[in-house]
Amino acid sequence: MIVANTRLHRGGGFFLQHVLQLSHMPQQDLPIDVGSTRLEWEVDEYPQHDRPKRWYVMASVLGVALIVYAIATANFLFAVIVLMIGVITLLSTFTAPQRVPVIITNTGVVVADMYYDFEAIKNFSIAYDPPEVKLLYVEFHTAWHPSLSIPLEETDPNEVREHLLPFCTEHLGRTEERLTDMVRRLYKL
Repeated sequence: MIVANTRLHRGGGFFLQHVLQLSHMPQQDLPIDVGSTRLEWEVDEYPQHDRPKRWYVMASVLGVALIVYAIATANFLFAVIVLMIGVITLLSTFTAPQRVPVIITNTGVVVADMYYDFEAIKNFSIAYDPPEVKLLYVEFHTAWHPSLSIPLEETDPNEVREHLLPFCTEHLGRTEERLTDMVRRLYKL
């Protein structure tokens, strides 16, 4: 059995670590029983891309052009957003991503510090076209919760499927990579 200090997603609501802090009590971690481990692997916190210098030049030119346009149209919020995107991209280039655990348990899925109960999961699908596309997609019952894209890396997709099928349904019609993931991969975003 795993007891983790993690954020819990159950059904339609979030129970965060900061619940005690909001009630004016000292902050402490909330241990959550997430069940026993069925399958476990690690993934990068975010995809690390090997970008050529030309990519940075093109991105810089585009960023400066967007900032000039934003200032010319007095849209200062847009200029700040473009600048923030540039800084975040630059910082992620010089910082190696941390490895985070992905754990499938008998009660849900744990990704880094987030726990997703099987009751909240509508279905899952696997897009597998090696070497570039090895993804597990998890859809939720609530419309406001975005789907989750989890890299499989070297994990056997059949083993993942075998461990998820007893608890949630597989969406067999979705076997391709999502457009957003494809654009992110192709443009190295």
